[in-house]
Amino acid sequence: MNYTIAQTKDNKKLSLIAKMANRHGLIAGATGTGKTVTLRTLAESFSLDGVPVFLVDVKGDLSGLIQAGSLTGKVAERIEQFELGGEDYLSGFPVSFWDVFGETGIPLRTTISEMGPMLLSRLLNLNDTQEGLLNLVFRVADDQGLLLIDLKDLRAILQFVAENAKTFRIKYGNVSAASVGAIQRSLLRLENEGATSLFGEPALDLNDWIQTNNGQGVINVLNAEKLVNSPQMYGAFLLWFMAELFEQLPEVGDPDKPKFVLFFDEAHLMFDEAPKVLVDKIEQVVRLIRSKGVGVYFVTQNPLDLPDGVLGQLGNRIQHALRAFTPRDQKAVKSAAETFRSNPNINVVDAITQLGVGEALVSTLDEKGMPTPVEIAYIYPPKSQLQPISAQERLNFVKQDDLYIHYSQYIDSESAFEILTKRLDMQQQAEQKEKESENSLLGGILGSIFGTKKKSEQSVAEKMVGSVAKSVGRNIRNQVTRQIMRGILGAISRK
Repeated sequence: MNYTIAQTKDNKKLSLIAKMANRHGLIAGATGTGKTVTLRTLAESFSLDGVPVFLVDVKGDLSGLIQAGSLTGKVAERIEQFELGGEDYLSGFPVSFWDVFGETGIPLRTTISEMGPMLLSRLLNLNDTQEGLLNLVFRVADDQGLLLIDLKDLRAILQFVAENAKTFRIKYGNVSAASVGAIQRSLLRLENEGATSLFGEPALDLNDWIQTNNGQGVINVLNAEKLVNSPQMYGAFLLWFMAELFEQLPEVGDPDKPKFVLFFDEAHLMFDEAPKVLVDKIEQVVRLIRSKGVGVYFVTQNPLDLPDGVLGQLGNRIQHALRAFTPRDQKAVKSAAETFRSNPNINVVDAITQLGVGEALVSTLDEKGMPTPVEIAYIYPPKSQLQPISAQERLNFVKQDDLYIHYSQYIDSESAFEILTKRLDMQQQAEQKEKESENSLLGGILGSIFGTKKKSEQSVAEKMVGSVAKSVGRNIRNQVTRQIMRGILGAISRK
């Protein structure tokens, strides 16, 4: 099947071949040039073909996907221009709304263990030494059978490792108090950014995102208006999500159509200041995840925002207008132009700066997986409502979603925090009983020596002895107690 997504001025239709859709893609262009409309048009095409979709809504304007559009403005002009069918062209789509903070969608969570030390280190902005300690902490948790679910679990295991540093140093290596403190401070910053909501249970079951409704693929919309203000948390979440898909989904080879398609808006946030080992991991996942039937589409302003190793994996490309006011802009224009298969009728470098809103340079993969010659075309208008629905309408749709009941209530399972707290309580209770036993033993012996009297009859000396007894009982062990008592009894017997 082909997804017709654009049309040239001379009415040549441009399509994305379903079998090649998992070869990934790029949607690029300056602000206001039409990237969001292109994203919507592609997402709708996949949904109509029964392909589930995940997309990030960084501006909060994609909620209209759930309702049919209207024949007004530019949408009506394009529908008439390309004879797309009038009212019959318009439709709404099955949508599930998600939100890490649980405010505008179904709560979206993962666990500390699933995120793993590498992505957490990125999230916490740790240096190599601190990342090494975090790996040590995860290893201790595994060996101790401690589940790391939420941030309080991570705090608890950090404190546990710090308090038992000498013990763990022998088996695992050095435990730096300075590194522990740095990680704790980073956790505090993360909590202040709202990351407490990201970690917990029930954690997301990715199968819940790969669903259809009446033959159409469900479009999972993640509201990232607030999340994108914490770039490290946003980038780490998207990296975790892609890595989890890669780990969990079975190999399917090259299916007739994708099993799942992802759209990552503001994609540069995944790579900003990322260490090379993490970038290498992303490149590996992007390269291999297509064999799981997953297509990944990066949406960004500038193609240079993406590493060359990732950019080279994006076979389907839609390039909206770029501005060339600075040397860097001019370099971006030239770089973008060089990624397209040439068309003798188009000067790509000039065209990129002259495209109108809704126009784009389009090159998709043909049946053999080769890029088609670049064309200048108008992207088809979305079928759904362009304007976002109201906050109340959105909330109503969220509460009607079958998944809302499962994910809405936070579950605080027994994990590292609870287990370590129980251990500490049991240790303190045992120590208290030991102290009481010591005090009882010492008091009984002293009582047999000096006798017992009413409090009012006690001499100053006896009160001092009682005070000493309490002090000794608080601070000495059984063996020391026996030694002191032998000394006392020996001294008395010599008198």
